[in-house]
Formats: sequence, structure tokens, C-alpha cells
Amino acid sequence: MSAHSATTATTAADTAAVELAIGGMTCASCAARVEKKLNRMDGVTATVNYATEKAKVTYLGADVSVEDLIATVEATGYTARPPAPPASTASPGGNSTDPAGAAAPSEDDELTSLRQRLVTAVLLAVPVIAMAMVPALQFDYWQWLSLTLTAPVVVYAAWPFHRAAWTNAKHGAATMDTLISVGTSAAFLWSLWALFFGTAGMVGMTHPFELTIARSDGAGNIYLEAAAGVTAFILAGRYFEARSKRKAGAALRALMELGAKEVRVLRDGVETTIPTAELQVGDRFVVRPGEKIATDGTVVEGSSAVDASML
Repeated sequence: MSAHSATTATTAADTAAVELAIGGMTCASCAARVEKKLNRMDGVTATVNYATEKAKVTYLGADVSVEDLIATVEATGYTARPPAPPASTASPGGNSTDPAGAAAPSEDDELTSLRQRLVTAVLLAVPVIAMAMVPALQFDYWQWLSLTLTAPVVVYAAWPFHRAAWTNAKHGAATMDTLISVGTSAAFLWSLWALFFGTAGMVGMTHPFELTIARSDGAGNIYLEAAAGVTAFILAGRYFEARSKRKAGAALRALMELGAKEVRVLRDGVETTIPTAELQVGDRFVVRPGEKIATDGTVVEGSSAVDASML
């Protein structure tokens, strides 16, 4: 059975398309900012997907280059890199290359760093929250122990939030990271002031568990449990989100591996084997019974049965 290839092509000779890998996005508003900046460029149409961290960009090759697109994304406060070049099916030494797994080390490093920060935050935040919520655990100078435990959470574990907030502030933008950074920093800094300059650092200070509201100057109150608890909860969400995205990406890469790597193309009546990535619109390729079909196409000669169970 032979078929014509129906792969996607650009509609004009001077129009090109590229898929960029975007780094540093932490919420949907980040993706919207990158998309807005790219679409402001002359002759550029872009769509940014936060879930896949990819930007599909169509641009006029005569006026815009991939380097210009990357520079625009970086000027917005994020990172971008072009797609990896297509790799051959086998190296000279006989070992196959795997371009899909090129990003695996960086993904592993990111997930490992996130897990370390999460573990640190949880281990230190739990006793801080317990002491603040349970009066029986509030021994003499418990507030200073809370400060000691909270400081690494706010400074180390929450560092990605502070860094992203600062980057966005330099570009005149605010995201969810800004809210987290400002909230945790405000709670921590006020607690520092109350401990060193207010009455919260005095011996015998307690946080009674009350459901009533009483007027006070706030100098005897600390909010270290809020700073540590919010950081731990947000980090937990970020970690599980990153792990889910990584598992989904691995599943997609596994499905891609099931596709045909090579295809036999008819050229001047002679079958020539080429990599599937080199298949062009209008090429006529041959599919024998039991083989994988390289791409969508139209059957022009012959007949056979297709196992569509994998679809």
C-alpha cells in the first residue's frame, strides 16, 4: 500500500514556525504574559501552553529570527530555548540517541530541588504551627524556638517565590509568586519586630486559643506559623504539580517511541529509506502489512487492514 504524505507545511514561503521550551513559569498568568509579549512582535503569532511549558510560534522568517523570539521571552523575565535538533537513529558507534530524553536531567534536578525544599519546610513548619495553635506546648521562650525554625523556611524553602517575585517586579508585573513572597515576608518581618522591639519576646508570652476578637497594638503577636505554614502548603502543591507533569511527559514520550522511525519513500520508482522526520508533503511512501504508518496520508494504491487499537 502506498500513500501521499499529509504533514503540516507553512502556508507561505517566508513564514516559519518553531516550538520554544519556556522556563520559569509558575502560573497561568506567566504564560499569558509571555504570549502577550510574543504576539506584540510584528509578524508573530504565538500560543503558550503553561501545562507543557511550550510556546508554538509562527513568524515571518525574513523579519524575525528565533534569536529575536528568545530575546523577547528573556526580556519578559523567563527563559526560552529552541527545540533540540533531530537526532539520527544511531550513532557511529552503534548506540541510538534519544532526543526526547535530553531534558530529563534538568527535570530531575528541578524535582529534586523542589522535594528538598518541601521536606525542609514540612519538618520545620509542623512544630511551629503546633506550638502556635496549642497553648499547652507554649513553654517559656517558645517564640524564639519558632523563630529559629521558621527562618530557614522563609529564607531557603521559599527562595523560589522570592526570586520569581523580584524578577517579575523588575519587569513591572505581579504574579502568584508576588502574593506568596509579600505575604510570607510580611508575616516574618512583623514577627521579628514584635520579638525584638515589642513585647512578644518576653518570657511567658503565649498565644491563647480564643474565638473572640480583642483590640491590641499587635506588639505582642507573632505570625511565624503563617509564614512557615503557607510556604509548606504552596511548596507541596508545586511539588505534586511538577511530579504529575513529569509523569505525563514521560507517558507522551513513551507513546512517541511507538511511532515509525523510518519510512520507505518512492522516488522515481525506487524505494528509498529515510528518517520519518525528513518526510515532506507530497512524498509517496510505502507501507507493508504489519508495518507502522509514518504519518497521516491518502491511500493512492493498494489495500490492506490497519490495526487501530492503539488509537
